[in-house]
Amino acid sequence: MSIPAPTQTSKNICFGGSVEFYEHDSEACKCKMSFSVFVPPQAQEGPVPVLYWLSGLTCTATNFTTKAGAQRYAAEHGLLLVAPDTSPRGLNLPGEDDNWDFGTGAGFYLNATQEPWQGHYNMEDYITKELPALINEHFPVLADRASVFGHSMGGHGALVLSLRHPELYRSVSAFSPICAPTQCPWGEKAFSGYLGDDKEAWKAHDTCELLANTDNALPMLVDQGTSDGFLEEQLKPQLLEAVCKEKGHSLTLRMQEGYDHSYYFIASFIEDHIKHHAKALKA
Repeated sequence: MSIPAPTQTSKNICFGGSVEFYEHDSEACKCKMSFSVFVPPQAQEGPVPVLYWLSGLTCTATNFTTKAGAQRYAAEHGLLLVAPDTSPRGLNLPGEDDNWDFGTGAGFYLNATQEPWQGHYNMEDYITKELPALINEHFPVLADRASVFGHSMGGHGALVLSLRHPELYRSVSAFSPICAPTQCPWGEKAFSGYLGDDKEAWKAHDTCELLANTDNALPMLVDQGTSDGFLEEQLKPQLLEAVCKEKGHSLTLRMQEGYDHSYYFIASFIEDHIKHHAKALKA
């Protein structure tokens, strides 16, 4: 069955390729969803690998695309970048806009099981099924060469989805990820709202819990700023480091002195992450 083409809303030439924004009707989220794509110049000659970026709390498809400076390096390595939105929007669900860290802009890359979120907040299905199917059909990508990375809530999403869907990705990395959402206020708030009170169900969406119960995980590159205001209470990279050491998982955790949680931090080290993924995608 053919997947309808998304509607292009803008296009700009960039580093010999193009930055393009799209929207489409999502079956998974039952609303219009948006995403951006950087098509590298190499795609003019044939399909290229694809790298998915998952953004953090409050972000849209625009933040990464306009602030990270990733296009220069994606053009060098011939990678197509995809940056989706972080949640459904404009559904008029009760409470969807009451808090900046829950509801709109805070989908947490899971499938909600609780009302009123169930039926719309299916971001795991959207990111791992619907969006890749659309990208694979309508853009010049090599469907079997995909990787994922992200920031903060999106770093959580990248790590968790790479563990829950290992068949989809060749590499994973993260900036300032929420490493143990079952043990921090952001995660507790999101999981109780989207998944209910059964804390055992939460563990299936927690990087540290997943890593503790598998012997197979992709090598992880994680950058974390030491001056990040969310470091101690919300992000907890020391828990990620501990479980990786205990289980023998490959983790490169770089504590970057003086850097914070912003896109200035991401832009400073985005080249390293693009190189990390290019190596795996071209192997």
